[in-house]
Amino acid sequence: MRRICLTLPTNRPCAATITAVAEEAAYAVRHFDVEVHLLILDSCPAPAHAAHAETVRHIPEDPRIVVHHLDEAQQRDFLRRAIDRSAATKPGLLLELMLPAGVSYGACTNRAFLLAAALGCESVHRRDSDSRYQAVDGAPVFPVHHELLALGRRAADAAPHVTETALATGHLDRRVAMVGSSFVGELSVDIGDILRIDPDVYHDMVGLWAPADWSDEQKRELVEESFRGAGTDAFTADHSTLTLVDPMRVDMCNIAFHGVHERVPLPPATDTIGSDYFLIHLVHDAALPGVLHNRNIVNYYTGERRTDSGFTAYQLRFVKFLLSMLYFNFVYDRMARAGASLLDGQGRVRPSVVAELARRSASLDRTENVHRLDVLDTAYRKLGGRYAEFADLLGQRRERLLDEARGDIEDFALLVEAWEPLVRAAALTSVPQRR
Repeated sequence: MRRICLTLPTNRPCAATITAVAEEAAYAVRHFDVEVHLLILDSCPAPAHAAHAETVRHIPEDPRIVVHHLDEAQQRDFLRRAIDRSAATKPGLLLELMLPAGVSYGACTNRAFLLAAALGCESVHRRDSDSRYQAVDGAPVFPVHHELLALGRRAADAAPHVTETALATGHLDRRVAMVGSSFVGELSVDIGDILRIDPDVYHDMVGLWAPADWSDEQKRELVEESFRGAGTDAFTADHSTLTLVDPMRVDMCNIAFHGVHERVPLPPATDTIGSDYFLIHLVHDAALPGVLHNRNIVNYYTGERRTDSGFTAYQLRFVKFLLSMLYFNFVYDRMARAGASLLDGQGRVRPSVVAELARRSASLDRTENVHRLDVLDTAYRKLGGRYAEFADLLGQRRERLLDEARGDIEDFALLVEAWEPLVRAAALTSVPQRR
């Protein structure tokens, strides 16, 4: 029997999502020979945490489903013990990178990766608290169906379980490292109002995540497909493809990993959207097999983003994402060139190559990011209203943001170097019991 980790990191009230993900766990054990560890990583304040705990208590019991609902104190306790066991040279910094004070999409998923190792799970299946499942005739459409059909199998053995195969023969002996799909509904990045106010400004801003040397046509194409997921088409019938999955076709709210997450972590940058997408690129560039399916999840926005504080926080995360691309575009380009040399003789990702590329990127000239901030300042002021007010804040934090972007990639390199010993240590570390 396989043991898997179905995880839901959250920092917002999401009782309905917890119930829905528990239903996905029940689906998994009904249809597959698996034991599901449902891992809820809860960073919410006490009232929301208590509501979640009450929801967890009402999850129907099943001997093949083990629920772990951990608050930040429990997560910190586990991390401290695992880090100490790993004999890391900078334990305090590692703990901060794994459980920072600010919001970090990468760090919360990294915690799930380590806890999955501690629980003896061979794969991690991630969902998001601001999304829900599509339904057909009232029945939810669960992504875990395709994930468990293929994940971890030799690609050749997974082929009979997909609709089509678009994978070179030379890759069929490798194991399926990732199964994913995307989303329908709202844009994955909350900038739809910018598009409605001024499409030209939207183009200028979104185009900033492209490499500086791309042509206008390449940038236009990138803008057209960015953050849209699978559009708005509702699910009608299953379709899955065994392939090298295009990173633009999957989303971290609808993803599962096997093996690769134990070799390389996600970037732990705080207050930066997109910081959790690195492994999707790594799987593709290393030519590791994946499955792309169409059980898309529904993305929606929570009310918090509409508040003044939520608006400012989210725009800051968007800006920091754009600044991070100076470094990640370099790393992605070099990973694509490296191709199969990213793998060792056993077909596993070589963390040393990833760490070296991240460290090299940190020495890049920051002129490109200075230009990004100039374009953003002009764009936000042109939009007016609270966007113009945000431009004032951006101006005040300009140098700090430039420094943080470089520091974030340096932190990522350090975490990659520490990751394998940390995963091994986590596998020997007990998980706190649910309160």
